[in-house]
Amino acid sequence: MPHLEAAHALLRERFGFPAFRPGQAEVIAHLLDGRSSLAVFPTGSGKSLCYQLPALLLPGLTVVVSPLIALMKDQVDFLEKRGIAAARLDSSVSREDFTRIQDSLRANTLKLLYVAPERFSNERFLARLKELRIDLLVIDEAHCISEWGHNFRPDYLKLARFARELRVGRVLGLTATATPGVAADICRQFAIEPAAHVHTGFYRPNLFLRATACPPARRTALLIERLRARPVGPTIVYVTLQKTAERVAAALADAGFAAEAYHAGMESEAREAVQNRFMSATDRVVVATIAFGMGIDKSDIRAVFHYNLPKSIENYAQEIGRAGRDGAPSHCEIFAADEDLTVLENFTYGDTPTPQALARFVTALLGKRPTGTVFDVSGYELSQTHDIRPLVVSTALTYLELDGTLVATAPFYTSYQWQFLRPTDDILARFDAARQDFLRALFAAAKTGRTWHTVELADTAAALGCERERIVKALNFLEEKGDITLRATGVRQGYRVLQPPSDLTALAADLARRFSAREQADLARSAAVEKLLSEPGCLVRRLLAYFGEELGRDCGHCGACSGDPAVSLARPDTPFTLPAAELATLRTQHPTPLATPRQVTRFFCGLSSPAMSKAKLTRHALFGSFETTPFARVLSAAEMNHT
Repeated sequence: MPHLEAAHALLRERFGFPAFRPGQAEVIAHLLDGRSSLAVFPTGSGKSLCYQLPALLLPGLTVVVSPLIALMKDQVDFLEKRGIAAARLDSSVSREDFTRIQDSLRANTLKLLYVAPERFSNERFLARLKELRIDLLVIDEAHCISEWGHNFRPDYLKLARFARELRVGRVLGLTATATPGVAADICRQFAIEPAAHVHTGFYRPNLFLRATACPPARRTALLIERLRARPVGPTIVYVTLQKTAERVAAALADAGFAAEAYHAGMESEAREAVQNRFMSATDRVVVATIAFGMGIDKSDIRAVFHYNLPKSIENYAQEIGRAGRDGAPSHCEIFAADEDLTVLENFTYGDTPTPQALARFVTALLGKRPTGTVFDVSGYELSQTHDIRPLVVSTALTYLELDGTLVATAPFYTSYQWQFLRPTDDILARFDAARQDFLRALFAAAKTGRTWHTVELADTAAALGCERERIVKALNFLEEKGDITLRATGVRQGYRVLQPPSDLTALAADLARRFSAREQADLARSAAVEKLLSEPGCLVRRLLAYFGEELGRDCGHCGACSGDPAVSLARPDTPFTLPAAELATLRTQHPTPLATPRQVTRFFCGLSSPAMSKAKLTRHALFGSFETTPFARVLSAAEMNHT
């Protein structure tokens, strides 16, 4: 087994660094000694090197699981520039690159392979990995593994099982935000010894943390005051809603700042342009939802403002961690308003499915499918049919896998779209008569739009009397030759029934219990934000204590240590009355999306659902009319009104 001396030499010669950062050498030593490890390092503290360097010293393959395509691309580019054989498998990889990567895996010439967690829902991919020697499995954003983490992702739950099935040599979990409970959960799932849990601490003395009580109507003016009071360096302003991002960015631009909005509702090209301008500038302000920041490697961010309350303390720590990575002083401030706490809590209620929806979901999925049945589903269709948000559908399917009811087989696409890059006569001229006839028939079977041509694979294969694979192969070949631009749509996930449930009602009730427990955990995270801001004493010290770290003293430089009073957040007890007559009319017109008191409450609190969006109820004047009223109060009124 390589020694740490070899790691030091490689650090200087291959990566160009004179010495390890805090914690790196300790993690690398555990991995080289054959032990799994968990690294809890602050944002921007060099977590990637903890696996990139050992990957070169271990004889087998290192597989890196990451949720971010952009981050995977950046990491692969970084490694390739240093002559390190690395690749990524994600939805943006071309057919040609996919084939090249498969060849490299067969030849054992690849050292690092980056994949999204969803890739493990493909049986063919897992079968290929089982043929390889995997010395290291790396799980980035490892807090996503824990159901009780702040950013839980269903596909992460299955990674511990896959690690055992693939007999990986060791596992490395990486995260910047893990409470003691979440860290213990990660260590338990991957059999990581306590000594191999390396936590370097969150304390950043160059960050000035402050929380300021502020009425909602005053926040924009206060933000402008703060920006004008100091030289404007690169600044991020975090907001909760997309419409808030647009409004605040416009107000800052009117005040003379180089400000732009960034949120998931924008086209990807527009988001990328905003990010690129921010990365290259020294004075730009981005007003963003939490969609902005993951993978941002900019060292000179001088300020991070939370215009709205952060969703959780974990989110807060991660977001302020993007400031001042160069070690220079940076300002981090929360504008705390009473109504934000209610809005955050209400978002949590929006994800929890109704028991009725779960009962329909379970019956439709498993009601008449014996052991061994192979079937496929569309997450989108399940979401629309049963009025359950897409992420919740994914979570429910993952629960059924972990319980041994189902096993995922492989995802596949139901339709393909293409644009011609050459005249069809020129394309056809290169083929023999039989292939020309097939391609003509395929082109003729496509539904033609303004620029895109679309085929539904099952219907087109039946019409042409061929297997769907022949159509896919032909279209991929045309794309490789530069004849067309191709894209796949309509993804479906295959499953096989392992053990049908004996009691569908009990299974639905168990799923409802699990989602209720998740709801309570998320509400507790919102309450922790309130507690952090409202209690007296050093803000930094109390923030570190949440993550199990004792500073041992007050920091002496946060807002509280400088004399700021604790923030008092009191939910207003504003009287309200449901508009009974209008509600009765709406329920008559839209019985499906407003069937239960919980669905009605979502409507009044401004929480969309698949059925509500389909019925265009999100455009109704009453939608969100009680968005600043606690969900539980509106639900109680809806239950009294329900007949």
